Amino acid sequence: MPASATKTLRVAVLADSDTRWKWGALTANRITPENSDIRLDGYLLRGRATPTARQLDEVGVQADALHEVTAVQFLHAMREESYDLLVLALVGGGVQAMLHGLGRVWENGPADRAKRPVVVTGYVGVVYEKLADGLLLRHGADLVLANSRQDADRFRAVYEGVGADAGSVTEVALPFLGGAAYTGEHDPYTVVFAVQPSVPENRRDRTYLLNRLVEHARRHPEREVLLKLRSKPGEHTTHIEELPYQKLVQRLDPPANFRLVYGHMGEVLDRTDLLVTVSSTAALESLHRRIPTVVLTDLGVREALGNHHFIGSGCLASWDQLDAGHRPVPDEEWVSRQGVAAGGSASGGGSYDTAFDTARARIAELLDRPGGLPPMAPYYTPVTVPGYLPGLLARHHLGPDGTPLPGTPAADKEPGPVRQIVRRAARGAYRHGVQRVAPVIRRMGEL
Repeated sequence: MPASATKTLRVAVLADSDTRWKWGALTANRITPENSDIRLDGYLLRGRATPTARQLDEVGVQADALHEVTAVQFLHAMREESYDLLVLALVGGGVQAMLHGLGRVWENGPADRAKRPVVVTGYVGVVYEKLADGLLLRHGADLVLANSRQDADRFRAVYEGVGADAGSVTEVALPFLGGAAYTGEHDPYTVVFAVQPSVPENRRDRTYLLNRLVEHARRHPEREVLLKLRSKPGEHTTHIEELPYQKLVQRLDPPANFRLVYGHMGEVLDRTDLLVTVSSTAALESLHRRIPTVVLTDLGVREALGNHHFIGSGCLASWDQLDAGHRPVPDEEWVSRQGVAAGGSASGGGSYDTAFDTARARIAELLDRPGGLPPMAPYYTPVTVPGYLPGLLARHHLGPDGTPLPGTPAADKEPGPVRQIVRRAARGAYRHGVQRVAPVIRRMGEL
C-alpha cells in the first residue's frame, strides 16, 4: 500500500489572488491520492490582490490554517515545515521565483529533511495569451497541469520546441466544474451576464455592454436579468479593475427585473437559464452543466478580449441575435477538447470524476520515489536567460541564485500593529489610485 494512503497528507497552497486561491485549494483536493487524509495550509502572497475575508468566504474552500506572507516569509516557512505536496497558484513570474527560491531552500535545508514535497502548478482557467511566456515561467515544477486535452498538446509543443523536458505536463480539468445539470427553464427565466475585471478594459465598451444588458431587461420584463460581479469596490481579483460595473450602473435607471449579484458562481448558475459573457471561464462552468451559453461578439472576436478562444465552440453570438431569440448550440468536439464534461464526458472521452486520475497516480508515484525527488530544475537559469532571470527574481527580493537579497526584512518577524496599519493604508491607497486617480489622469490625457 502506498505510503500516501497510510498517513495524513500535508498540503500547502501558495496563492496571490482570490481566483488563484480557489483554483489552488480545489486542485489540491482533486489531485491528492485516494484514501488520503489532507491537512491543507493556505499561504496568501502579500500584494495588491491579496484576498479579503469576504472573497475567501465566497470561494467556499476551507483551509486548516491561513497565513498572509511575503515571498521570503513563505520560503522560510518551507524551510521549517515539512509538506508532501505544494501547489503554486501564482502568476508565472511568481512561480518561477518560488521554484528558484525553493530549490535553494531545499538544497540547504535541515539535515534531517530527507524529502522535498511534490510541486504542482498550472492555470486558473482559459489560456489565451502569453502561452510561451507563462509556460516557460512554470517549467521546473514536478507537474504542470493542463486543464484540457487542447492545452496539454499546446503545453508539450512549447516545451519540446525549446528543448525543455515536457514530462511534467499533466492533463486534468478545471477543478471547479460541477453542479447539477440544466434541466429546463426556471420561473422566472434568468439571464446572467458574468463580468470580468479587465475585459473589456475601457469605459466605452463596458458602458455599451451594460446598456445592452439593461435594454435586454427592459425588452423582457418577465425575465430576471442579473449582473454577476466578481468583487466589491476596493477589492482586487487576479486582474485590476479600474472601472467597476457598480459605478457605471449608478448612472443608469435599470428596470426592477435587473439586479447586481455577488456570491459563488456555482450558486448563481443553479438558477441560470442563459449565461452571457465576453470570455469568462464561467462560460466553461456553464457549458459543463449544459446551460445555454453565449460568448459575445459585439466588440469583435479578438485576442485582446479572449473570446477568440471560443472560435469553433458554436457559442459566439451578439446581443442583437440574443434579443431576437437566438440560442447557440455548443459544438461537442470543441467542448470535449476543452475538458468540459458536457453530457457526462470530459477530455479524452472519460467522465469528469476520472479527469484527475492521471495526476493522482503521478503524485502517488513521486511521493513513493525511493530516495526522494531530485533537485528543482527549471528551464530558465542564469545560463539560459541571464538578462531576464535576475530582474524577475529581484521583484520577489531574491538574488540570481534564489537566496534573499541583503536588506530583506527578517522572514520570521511578524509586522507590528503600526506596520500592519500602514500596510493596509498603502494597499487602500493603491486601489484608490487604480480605480479613481488613474482613470481621471487618462481622461485628462485624452482632452
